[in-house]
Amino acid sequence: MATTTTALLGYARVSTGHQSLEAQTDALEAAGIQVVRMFADKLSGTSRREERPGLSALIEYAREGDTIVVVGIDRLGRNAAEVMLTNRDLGERGITQRSLREGIDTSNATGRMIAGVLASLAELELEFGKERRAASRKARQERGLPIGRPRALSAEKIRQARALRETGEPVERIAATLGVSRATLDRVLVDQ
Repeated sequence: MATTTTALLGYARVSTGHQSLEAQTDALEAAGIQVVRMFADKLSGTSRREERPGLSALIEYAREGDTIVVVGIDRLGRNAAEVMLTNRDLGERGITQRSLREGIDTSNATGRMIAGVLASLAELELEFGKERRAASRKARQERGLPIGRPRALSAEKIRQARALRETGEPVERIAATLGVSRATLDRVLVDQ
């Protein structure tokens, strides 16, 4: 009688280039995942599942009986539909998922149900956040208030910077005097 071996596989994903995978990979290692069995993606948050080479490689590599471990269930997709589709596809192949943060294990019906509910709640919260930000922008706009990041320099300081530059003062010294970066000052001076 042949015995089948099962593997613990890890998957980590960050949505933007400036985020680090280290916290996720450290957590996966602490959960017993060997580095050689970890797959990862570091890319834009708008990427579709098909555009994630790490996830694609993991799904192709995984075999029946394997368990895919993630730090959070949301790492398996950008929205609830994508997470649930991944869960379903893997489940049909006899591959379970385990989420460290939420304590989900899809090897049983309760775990599969909880994974679906949490994915839906995460997507709902994302939509609520978008709605709140849009309402806040609209309210500020209607009141004539600035939207977005506050300006680094007031109108008076911009006038001062331009006057100093016209006298031949070096840009680095003006930036230091006004307490801003050279890049910020360059943007202000270019807008003349």
